[in-house]
Amino acid sequence: MAKERGKYDYNFDGFVEKFERSIYGSFKGEWRLKLLKEDLQQLHDATTLDVWDAGCGLGQMSLWFAKAGHRVSANDISFKMLERAKEAFEDAGVEVTTHKAPAQEVAASLPLQDLVLYHAVIEWTAKPLETLEIVAGRVKPGGYLSLLFFNEHALVYRNVMQGSWRLGTILENRWYGRGKRLTPPHPQSPETIHAWLASHSFEVEVQTGIRVFHDYMSKSALEETDMEELMALEYRYCRKPTYRNMGRYIHILAKRQ
Repeated sequence: MAKERGKYDYNFDGFVEKFERSIYGSFKGEWRLKLLKEDLQQLHDATTLDVWDAGCGLGQMSLWFAKAGHRVSANDISFKMLERAKEAFEDAGVEVTTHKAPAQEVAASLPLQDLVLYHAVIEWTAKPLETLEIVAGRVKPGGYLSLLFFNEHALVYRNVMQGSWRLGTILENRWYGRGKRLTPPHPQSPETIHAWLASHSFEVEVQTGIRVFHDYMSKSALEETDMEELMALEYRYCRKPTYRNMGRYIHILAKRQ
């Protein structure tokens, strides 16, 4: 039930088809993967790394790194998501160590990693920063944390622009319970994440805003827009200060000092 959301780490067993169709099967998912891969390309091209995909979903990023020969571990609490990911790994003929368990549990048994991927998970956990500390604790000195999160600023701005009943929900800091069921209960601000990273000996090397314009545009505006031009603008501004802080999602690649 909606009132229970936010009290527990969220399980997406009931949304596998929606994720495949509406997110990963759409240009939104393609755009997200494109920018993530650009931010991570240098690590992808490096010699063999130990990579942990903490909350792997359908396994796209795990598969990308495994195909390049890296040693990949992946987990998810969703049985259905993990089964789809395992099918993808098997079809591609790659070896990925999988765990049907929460990241907090998996972290206890993993050695330190060269790279930890923590993508679109923190906003769905009951204790976001506490869980982040456990996950990021698996990054070895000199290693990297790749953190993708749902941006609180974008949630506020977009809902206020739509008006109506949404204004009350923003004033009361009620991020969920009305509207779309896939609005996460614990969006994060880039300022909060930057402060946390600095206090835990991480230095931000890359920050990218994902969909810095698209999600603020009305349906009618999008219908009249040349998508190639819009994507060119998205690409031009996605890593520039101010705009990168307004992406629907924000990706940060940080190095442990």
